Amino acid sequence: MTGEPLSRKRDAAATREALLDAAAVLFAERGFDRTTVRDIAKHAGANQALLFRYFGSKELLFEEVIARGGREQIASTPPEKLLEKALRSVLSPELHGKKRDHSLEAFLRSTGSGSASSPISKQLGDEYARALAKLTDAADADLRADLMLAWVLGIGLIRDVTGREPLASADPDEICRLVLLASRALLERNDS
Repeated sequence: MTGEPLSRKRDAAATREALLDAAAVLFAERGFDRTTVRDIAKHAGANQALLFRYFGSKELLFEEVIARGGREQIASTPPEKLLEKALRSVLSPELHGKKRDHSLEAFLRSTGSGSASSPISKQLGDEYARALAKLTDAADADLRADLMLAWVLGIGLIRDVTGREPLASADPDEICRLVLLASRALLERNDS
């Protein structure tokens, strides 16, 4: 050994991703208001100054956490599979071997804080609703899509935030079966 200290290779992209992951987990567990920048940095194994360098503020980090999972899901999922995928992401700790997307939980636990009603949250809700509205040809397609979105958010709220039984411990496959069965009435097409 030369006696020189080993320097750790800096990887800005990996640090940024670690901060996003840590923030997603903590926002989902505690909500926006009860999550500190210091806690996020510690959980990520990073200096909190890097959080401000990469994101600017806790509010902007929160927006990116919410947008990352939602936009990826919308972009990678055909509209006819979006409801089930969104529902399963709320219900399952892991989805097909991938780490859980905590963005919906973070949003739910932060509802009521100013950041939960941020423009990105509204925009993302609008994107989900537009995708779901494509599934029906009913004149009130937008309302039907909003009802389905509200149902998924409500299921997440009751299951993960309030822990109300029997929903909190119900089998995710059974919940999906029932919700998807009922959703057909709202999102059906009138192919005559």
